[in-house]
Amino acid sequence: MKRGASSALGNNGMTIEINITKRLQGNEGAFTLRARFTAVDRAVVLFGPSGSGKTLTLQTVAGLLTPDAGVIRFDGEVLFDAAARVNRPARHRGIGYVFQDYALFPHCTVWDNVAFGLKSLWGRMGRAQVRRVEALLDRFGLRHLARQRPAALSGGQKQRTALARALAPAPRLLLLDEPFSALDPPLRARMRTELVSALETFSTPMIMVTHDAEDIAALAETLVTCRNGEAGETRRFERGDTAAKQRWVDDYNRRFDRGPHGSEDVVHPSGRKRRSGCHGFAAAGAVCD
Repeated sequence: MKRGASSALGNNGMTIEINITKRLQGNEGAFTLRARFTAVDRAVVLFGPSGSGKTLTLQTVAGLLTPDAGVIRFDGEVLFDAAARVNRPARHRGIGYVFQDYALFPHCTVWDNVAFGLKSLWGRMGRAQVRRVEALLDRFGLRHLARQRPAALSGGQKQRTALARALAPAPRLLLLDEPFSALDPPLRARMRTELVSALETFSTPMIMVTHDAEDIAALAETLVTCRNGEAGETRRFERGDTAAKQRWVDDYNRRFDRGPHGSEDVVHPSGRKRRSGCHGFAAAGAVCD
C-alpha cells in the first residue's frame, strides 16, 4: 500500500522483525503463540480480542518472556535468536514499557517513579538526570504532583506518570499495553492526542497493544492482527485515513462475528465486547492477552 509523504509520528520509521513461537501450559491446556510479522513504521498497533496473544508478543520484544524458537530484530539488531543462542537482557534492549495497570511503585512519589530508570545502582542521579526528570514532569503536567504517591492520582495522572517514567531513559522503542483501557471514553480521546504529541516530541517509535478500534483510527500506521495465538496479518495505512481504518475494523468484526455465544473481546466504537482466547495460561510471569 502506498504511503503519504509523512506519518502521524513523523518520517523516520523503525524496522521490527518478529518470527517466534512460544508454548504456554496452563490449567486449561496448552496455548501456542506464533508471531510472524515485519513492520517499518513508527506506530505499530497489535489488535485483536483478549486472549489472542498480543501482550505475550509485546513481552517477547521487551525481553520479559523468552520464546521457544525464532528471531526478533529491531533496526537490524538481533534482540533474540534461539538458534544462535542470543537473548539480550531486557535492561540492555533500550526499550520502554507502559503496563496496562501502569505498575507504578506505590511507595514512591511521582518524582521518584519518573526518576527510577535514571538512577544508578546506588540510587544516585547527576544534574543532567535531575533536569531530565523535571523536564518530563513539566511536559506531562505533573510538576504540582511531584511529591504525591500513586494512590492520590487520577487515572489520567497515573497514565502520564507511567509514560514519563518509560520515556525518561530515552528508549529506542516504546511498548504500550492497552494504555487507555482503564480510562473513561472522554479521557481516552484526550490521552491519545497527548500520546501522539509526546512521541513526536521525543521522536520515539512505538508498538501498542489494543482491542479498541478507536486506538487504530487514532494511532495505527501499521496494523497487525492477532487471533488465537497467531500474530501476522499486517496492513499499512495512509496518514490520517481514518475511514480506511474504520472500514478495516468493520470488516474484521463481520468476518469474525461468532454470534451471541462467541468468544471475541474486541471493543467496537459502538461499545460492544466479545471474549476470546488464552485466558488461564501463564508461564514465567507471562500475561496472556
